[in-house]
Amino acid sequence: MTLTLDRRPAADLQRSERIAVIDIGSNSIRLVVYDGLHRAPVPLFNEKIMCGLGRTVEKTGRLNPDGVTLALDNIARFGRLIDGMDVSRTDVLATAAVRDAADGAEFVEAVKSRTGLTVRTIAGEEEARLSAMGVLSGTPGADGLVGDLGGGSLELVGLERGAIGPQVTMPLGPLRLVESCGGKTAAAARNIDQHLQALPWLSAHKGRPFYPVGGSWRALAKLHMEQVNHPLHVIHHYTVGGAQLRDFAGEISRLNRSALDKISGVSKRRSDTLPLAALALERLLTIVEPSEVVFSAFGLREGLLFDMLDAQEQREDPLISACAGLARRIGRFGQGEIITNWTASLFAGEDEASARLRRASCLLSDLGWSEHPDYRAEHAYMRILRMPFAGVDHGERAFLALVAYARYGGRIEDPQVAVARGLVQEGRAAKAAILGLALRLAQTLTGGVAALLQRTSLSIDEEALVLCVPEDARVLVGDTVQRRLDAVAKGLNRRGEIVIAPPR
Repeated sequence: MTLTLDRRPAADLQRSERIAVIDIGSNSIRLVVYDGLHRAPVPLFNEKIMCGLGRTVEKTGRLNPDGVTLALDNIARFGRLIDGMDVSRTDVLATAAVRDAADGAEFVEAVKSRTGLTVRTIAGEEEARLSAMGVLSGTPGADGLVGDLGGGSLELVGLERGAIGPQVTMPLGPLRLVESCGGKTAAAARNIDQHLQALPWLSAHKGRPFYPVGGSWRALAKLHMEQVNHPLHVIHHYTVGGAQLRDFAGEISRLNRSALDKISGVSKRRSDTLPLAALALERLLTIVEPSEVVFSAFGLREGLLFDMLDAQEQREDPLISACAGLARRIGRFGQGEIITNWTASLFAGEDEASARLRRASCLLSDLGWSEHPDYRAEHAYMRILRMPFAGVDHGERAFLALVAYARYGGRIEDPQVAVARGLVQEGRAAKAAILGLALRLAQTLTGGVAALLQRTSLSIDEEALVLCVPEDARVLVGDTVQRRLDAVAKGLNRRGEIVIAPPR
C-alpha cells in the first residue's frame, strides 16, 4: 500500500483542514487526527497500540522483533485510516527506541516502503522541547520543570514563565530500566539518581511546580485520584502537593506485579513497568522538591502542532479559543461575545481571571439548546465538567459547569452538582449561579438574537437590578422576563426593575 499524502507546510494549511500525527514511541504507537491547525485543535480520532518497540534496545541494541511486526502492521492500518479521513498533512515522529536502536534507520525505511509515510526520527533535545511546548499549549505561562517519561527515555525541560530553558534527555524510561537493572529497584534508583545528580541546573527548580507528561505518569495520576477519591477524573491540571505525590509514587514503586494487578484501573500492559515509572517520579521529586505537581494531558503531539502556529496564535488563550470554536460549531446566533459585554455591569471590579471565566461561560451559553428541555441543565453541566479544555484547572472547570447548570434552570444546591460545588472556591458557587441566571435572562429576553440583546442593558444600583428596554422593543418584556430578572436580582440582594426607555 502506498499513500499519496499532501505534506503541505503548516503556513499553507487552512484552519479547517485536518492534520494527523503518528507518534512512534518506545512502548506505544498512537495516531491522533485533529480538526485543524489552530490554537485549540479538537482530536477527531485517537487510537493507541502497545507495541513495545524499545523492549530489547538496552540489551541487544536493536528493536524488539515482535514489536517491529506489530508496529508495521498498525502503522499501515493508521495510514489507510488517514487516507480515508481527508487529512491534509501527516507528521510521523519516532522517539527514543528508533533513535537509539542500530536498526532504527532500517525500521524507518520499512515504514516508508510499506506505507509511503515518511518517519522523522527526532533528537532527544527536540523531543524535550516539543514536550515542553505541549505543556505550554495547555498551561500558558507554566513556570517550573517539565518531565516527559516515555518507555525508553526521560526528558526534562526547565520553564521560566512560559519560556523554554535548559533541557536534557536521559535513558531512564521504564523499559530501559527493566533491562539495565534487571528490574531491581535499588539498582534502578542508583541509576536514576546518578543521572539526575549530574544536572546542576535542577537546583534552580526546587520549590517550583513540576509538570509530568507521559502515559505511565498519567496512569499514576489516575491511581492517585482513586486513592484520594478525587471527584473529577480529568488528568489535565490535576494538582497534588509535591511531598504527597512523592510518597505515593514511592509506595507504588515497591509493589510487585501481582499486587498491582489487584488494583482497579491499572492496565495489564502497564503493570510490569509502572513500578519503575513510579520510582523515576519518586527519585525526581525527592531531588527537586516541587511545591506542587500539575499533570499535563498535553505533550509531544500537541507541542508539535503548537510549534507550527505563528507567535500571535500561540499567545491566544486556549480556553477562550476552544469555547469560541465550540460556539461557532453548535451555537445558533453567535451571541457569546455580546452577552459578555451585556453581563459586565453585574460584576464590577472583577479581576482578570474572573472576567476570563465569565467570557468563557458566555461563549458556552447556548451549548444545550438542542438537548431535550428536561435534561438541558444536566447535559450542559456534565459536558462542560468533563470536556477536554486546556488552560483551565479543576476549580475553574467546575465553575463553568455550574454556570451552565444555572443557565438552564438548575439550582446550585441540587445534589446533581455536588461534585462541582466541592471543587470551586468558597463563594464562587454563588457567583456561578448569578452569572448562569443572567445568561438565562438574556436568552429568554431575546431568544439569543444578538441584534436584539445589544439594544437592551443591565445596570445595578444600591436597591435594584435594572433592565432597560427601548420603547420600540417593549413587546419583548413579559411575565417570564420579569421572573428571570427577579431571580438574578435576588442573588444580588436587590429587586428587579424593568425600565422602558423613550425613543432616541
